[in-house]
Amino acid sequence: MNNSWINISGKVYVVTGGSSGIGKAIVTELLNNGAIVYNADLNQGDQQNDNLHFVETNVTDAEAVNRLVLKVVDEQGKIDGLVNNAGINLPRLLADAKDPHGKYEFAESDFVKMFAVNVKSVFLVSQAVTHQFEKQQYGVIVNMSSEAGLEGSQGQSVYSATKGAINGFTRSWAKELGEHNIRVVGVAPGIMEATGLRTRSYEEALAYTRHKTVDDIRAGYKSTSTTPLGRSGKLSEVADAVNYLLSERASYITGVTINVAGGKSRG
Repeated sequence: MNNSWINISGKVYVVTGGSSGIGKAIVTELLNNGAIVYNADLNQGDQQNDNLHFVETNVTDAEAVNRLVLKVVDEQGKIDGLVNNAGINLPRLLADAKDPHGKYEFAESDFVKMFAVNVKSVFLVSQAVTHQFEKQQYGVIVNMSSEAGLEGSQGQSVYSATKGAINGFTRSWAKELGEHNIRVVGVAPGIMEATGLRTRSYEEALAYTRHKTVDDIRAGYKSTSTTPLGRSGKLSEVADAVNYLLSERASYITGVTINVAGGKSRG
């Protein structure tokens, strides 16, 4: 059912990495609110809706990104907003005293891959879409960050660094683009309910970097000792925040990254 208060029915949004996890939840809620969504991902996913358009896109490739934007503008005549959601996380240690240069120590290839997907793609897609925004003299960019980008995270230093870079994009682009009536905001989720992306290999890597077992890591998902609201977040709660920030209801919000983390902090 369309939500008249949010008033985004008929708006056109591009979401990168919208086939799974938080991205899928964002796409679902946009569709529920009557928006037209272009999902730029490598895999189509299982969502079906007349307002959903899947465009197979390698968001780290400039030519692929430009084709995506041209397709959206050609078919819809406009782009109202962009959600930079695509990302990857490879838990690793900076230096592994037990196994130097081993499986769970960062290799240069890990670093390059994570910055390509998490940072380069945000630059490429945002630049391509912003050319259209400037023609229109309006638009919204939502950059999906992470609490790890604000506080750091043991065993996830490069992931945290990529999200910190995105926070820098958000603050800087908001200053550059405000004169064109373009808003740029960030959303930083904390500990969330299962997304389907927590693979066994991911959990094993994270457990190793934190000197814990996989069972310890899984128990930590449910731990609420550092979360004042006493629970993990729901994917729909992140999606609700993104929908709001894309809407005109958030028309005076720009240049900030908003935590959706239940008040979680280091202490």
